[in-house]
Amino acid sequence: MTPGDFQLSGPPEARRIVVAMSGGVDSSVVAALAARTGAETIGVTLQLYDHGEAVGRAGSCCAGRDIRDARAVCDRLGIAHYVFDHESSFREKVIDDFADEYLAGRTPIPCVKCNMGPKFTDLLGLARDLGADCLATGHYVRRVAGPHGAELHRAADPARDQSYFLFATTRAQLDFLRFPLGGMPKPQVRALAAELGLGVAGKPDSQDICFVPDGDYARLVKKLRPEAEAGGDIVDEAGRKLGEHRGLIHFTVGQRRGIEIGGSPEPLYVLRLEPETRRLVVGPKRALAVRAARIEGLNWIGEGHEGPVTAKVRSLAKPVAARLEHGRVVFDSPEYGVAPGQAAVLYAGDRVLGGGWIAETERAEPVTAQGA
Repeated sequence: MTPGDFQLSGPPEARRIVVAMSGGVDSSVVAALAARTGAETIGVTLQLYDHGEAVGRAGSCCAGRDIRDARAVCDRLGIAHYVFDHESSFREKVIDDFADEYLAGRTPIPCVKCNMGPKFTDLLGLARDLGADCLATGHYVRRVAGPHGAELHRAADPARDQSYFLFATTRAQLDFLRFPLGGMPKPQVRALAAELGLGVAGKPDSQDICFVPDGDYARLVKKLRPEAEAGGDIVDEAGRKLGEHRGLIHFTVGQRRGIEIGGSPEPLYVLRLEPETRRLVVGPKRALAVRAARIEGLNWIGEGHEGPVTAKVRSLAKPVAARLEHGRVVFDSPEYGVAPGQAAVLYAGDRVLGGGWIAETERAEPVTAQGA
């Protein structure tokens, strides 16, 4: 597949492509590539939330400027642009879930929940209602034709790959979705935007979670769930009190920063969070070693695959050798920093086989003696 190929059969003038437009450079280039095929192209933007309300300061995101940028690009390309208000759905399915997960001591991935809900369910339904032949997005992944149908593969540019966040894409969704940027490096995308005269060509990439642009997750969770601010004890694995913390929402499994306890012979890491007792359990790094993780909500799109798999348990982690056994991902070697609430995504080479949500972990046997 060549960059920008939408894999549609039939004459272009008989096709209709709906493009999910966020107002950024990636989705804008997708819209331009779609229009360049000769197909009727429609840009759709979901208004998801009020940035000012979310973070307590003026400005907007997924509204305001981003919507204006998307509309300006569509005007430049001469294509239609529609805005749909999905703020209540986004709050319920993504923002409230984000806060509740932190409150329960888990580490959420709101980008996956957004893809599962507003983007690949709500937006896909809108595209079908508009009579589209496909929904195209600016995600950096590849859709590859395989012997059992469309397959999801990692992007050609590993630095931009977003496949971890799309593990929950279903077979039916994958049949309808297109990812024309998956084979392109980001500099090429920006060069295309500049060549086409798109005003967003130099627009910075979004950072962190879109509804927490300042990165202060705890502040947002405290605003939505004031009870999350309650402090508690920091204890070791034997239950001995070592100190106090100012709220579990400031910590996640594997974290070292923020554990301000003096006198420990070795660095301490967060081993687990106990929301019922508000205890933060800490210990040495070797205690973080995990041999397996039980997963829930397994989504499998790896039809026809037989053989070894690799697994990613964090978006920035490298895939490691593993196997799937009765709802458990079992690692060939101990894995560290595996946190409930995160996802375990399974691969065969570059192909995404599926994945699920980490519900609990199984600790590995110590590889060194206590105190070594």
